[in-house]
Parts: sequence; C-alpha cells; structure tokens
Amino acid sequence: MAESQSSVSDGAAVKAAGASGTVTSVAGSVVDVRFALDALPAVWNALEVERPGAQPLILEVQQHLGRDTVRTVAMQPTSGLARGAKAVDTGSPIRVPVGEAVLGRLMDVVGRPLDRKPALPDTVPRWAIHRPAPTLVRQGRADEVMWTGIKVIDLLAPLPKGGKAAMFGGAGVGKTVLIMELIRTMVEAYAGISVFAGIGERSREGHELLLELEQSGVLARTALVFGQMNEPPGARWRVGMSAMTVAEYFRDERGENVLLLMDNVFRFVQAGAEVSGLLGRLPSRMGYQPTLASEIAELEQRIASAGNAAITSIQAVYVPADDFTDPAVAETFSHLDASIVLSREMASEGLYPAIDPLVSTSALLDPRLIGPEHYATAQDVRRIIAHYRELQEVIALLGIDELSRSDRAAVKRARRLLRFLTQPFQVTEAFTGRPGRTVGIAETLAGCRVILSGEVDEWAEGDFYMVGGFDEVRAHHAVEAAP
Repeated sequence: MAESQSSVSDGAAVKAAGASGTVTSVAGSVVDVRFALDALPAVWNALEVERPGAQPLILEVQQHLGRDTVRTVAMQPTSGLARGAKAVDTGSPIRVPVGEAVLGRLMDVVGRPLDRKPALPDTVPRWAIHRPAPTLVRQGRADEVMWTGIKVIDLLAPLPKGGKAAMFGGAGVGKTVLIMELIRTMVEAYAGISVFAGIGERSREGHELLLELEQSGVLARTALVFGQMNEPPGARWRVGMSAMTVAEYFRDERGENVLLLMDNVFRFVQAGAEVSGLLGRLPSRMGYQPTLASEIAELEQRIASAGNAAITSIQAVYVPADDFTDPAVAETFSHLDASIVLSREMASEGLYPAIDPLVSTSALLDPRLIGPEHYATAQDVRRIIAHYRELQEVIALLGIDELSRSDRAAVKRARRLLRFLTQPFQVTEAFTGRPGRTVGIAETLAGCRVILSGEVDEWAEGDFYMVGGFDEVRAHHAVEAAP
C-alpha cells in the first residue's frame, strides 16, 4: 500500500509545475526537446506539447543527449508538429485514470477515451504507469487454480490464480477467440474485475470486443486500454503498462482480484524493437532490441498477488512463422506459470480450441496441488495421445489394420479424447450455431476416465465432438443408436 500511496500523491490528476523546453527536431515518432541548462526532465517523465485545435501531444523522455537536450518518443502521431513548439515537463511519468470511473470504458495509452463517451473528470485518480513490482515480502504464492470451464485448459494446463499464463500460436489459430471466451467466463464465475490490453490490435477487433462485452453484460466490470496497430510505436509499447496500472489500483487500493488480458505480447516486443531502432540502438539477435529481456521482465514482474488480492494474467503471444525458438517467444516463456500452445494442425482438423495437449503445460499440474486423481487422469490422457501421434505415420503408410490390437484400441481412445476436449464457446455461438458450454473439472475428469476405460471404443467419433460434459455425449449416442 505504501508503494501505491507514494505514487498517487493526493489521488487527483495534479501536475507538478515543470520546466518548459523547445522542440528542436522531429523525426517520425522521435522528438528532441531543448531545455534550460541543467533543467532536464527525468528519464520516463512525460512532456506535453500544446497543439492548436487538438489535444496536447504526449512525449516520454527516453535519453539525455547532453546537459540541455532530451530525446523523447511520441505517444500520438507527430504530423504537423514543428520545430520551436513549446514542450512542458509534467514532472512525472505518464499518468492514467484508475478506479471505478474506468470500468466500462475504452481508453488509449494516456487514458483518453476512445469510446465516444464523455472525457473522464479531473477528479478521477491518476497513477503513473512506471511502478515497481510488489516486493517478495508482499507477494503470495500462485498455487491456487483458477478454473475456466474450458475442458482442455482445466485438465492439462490449469491456470494459476495470481500467476501468469500465455497462449502461443501463429496467425489464425484462435488466440483472440480464446481470450474473449475467458473474459466472459471469468467475469461471470469470479465476479472480479477484468482489464484488457489491446496491444497492436486492429480497430475492428477492438470494436467487436467492445460490442461483445456489452452484449454479454460484463462490460460494466471491464476496463479496456488500446494501442492500435495504426498508432505510433510508443503507444503500442506503453499500452501494456497503462493497463497494468489500472489493474494494480484495484488490487492494491480496493483489494479486488483482477484478470489482466493482453493481446498481443509479441506486438509489445515488436513496438519496443521499433522504438529501439528509432533511438539509434544497435539491434541484438534476429534484429530485436538489446533491452528485450529487461523490457519483458519490467512488465511481467508486476503481475503478482499482493496481500489478499491478485492479478492473474492471460496473454496471447503471436509466434512468428510458428517458430517457438524466436527470442521474443522464448523470453516470454521464462516468466510463465502456465503455457497454452495452439496447434495449426489441430485447427486445420477443426479441433477447437486448437490447444496442443502434449506441449501445453502448467506449474500447477502437480498431485500435491490438484489432487492425485486429476494428475493421474491428465498423465494418462497425455500418454495415450502421445502414443497415437507416434503411430500416425505408420497408419498413413500401412493403414490402421496393420497395428496390434492394443495399438488400435489406443488410437480409438486417443481420437475420442481429442474430440471430447473440443468445446463450443459462447462467443462463437452466433457464427457456429452451437450453444456455448462451460464444463466443471469433475465432469471433465469423469468423461476422460470413461473414454480411457475403453467402455465407449465402439461409439461414433462424432458423438464426442463439440460437446460439454459426458452426459451430452451419451445423449448424442442415444440419438444415433435409436432405430
């Protein structure tokens, strides 16, 4: 609490009186500003540049070029900005509105509304976006499961409450749909606060998400912060920190659990690489910025439980060219408690959510945390699907009849398990015509055990596809079996 109080001052949007400087150079998003000798603003301080007929341009100080000049990165387009314009030091980093007033609102990186609703009043508290992570003494353990109602996640990669989970996948495998479903189910199940960070998103996707949340009735408990694809790299680089700051307010000041969703963390890294290039830093491996590790750590380490409340983060991570050895992807992996990997091969087969059951993992998949029954079932499911994957090449070459009896039985059960772990989502109901399903972990475990036992080896595979619990499988089979 002391950390939060020290950075809020009196809680209102009060700006410290600061020195004023003059813009001396504008090169795209990079703006140089000259101040009086030895009166330079601190690194990360925000500067405001007044523009006729428009809102002030916000600049963030990145470098001190000498005793009188700073190099900054703009958070909005700099078109029309001329040399000689006056820039005023606000005396603090970028500050964004926080609290109840931001719920149900869509904001940009500096807290300005994007939803065509009235601007937030000056009385709304504002916090600086650069904040320290909770100390180890304040942090709690992320060993409690946050159940999602999505069968394959709860069974094989349970999400930790107060931890970090990420969904990795290339383009078009269902990351954003999964994020949208998680927003709906988590707000409804846990009645907490959701904060969504749209990093490098298309404006169409933001509009669709806003409408979806409004129609589902969860917008009133959700804050959205967007740095769109067409915005300067500085906005896309800092929007994750703006959303994090909104989430920290509810955790630290209100004692509420917060679900922080980020889509897409790779765009955050990409924006940082753009900024790094604009600032003249030499690139590192594969053209990424030399500060890649520290930038990701600065964001990820703030996601934690503190006191009696927690921030739980679920992040979408685009995998360029499906290359999981990419430095941005590999560095993100190192901070996670759970990794959900989406498979293009499964998506092409229509197995949605296209989560690969063999490479998706969680630190909570431990018999001491989830119980021996859950752990044993998850391991058996993985083992039989792994065996099926090993046999696929043999089946393609020689046919399934050339397998031994035990191998044929394993293939049947694995194929039925893969289909049972598919699930219709509420957010896709309008497109698929299938009502969405939420399934408890007990139902999931019971269904998997029935399939593993061999009782339903002769049932049609279609009975298991896109259903909820096993009762629905039985109902489908009864209809098919009826004369």
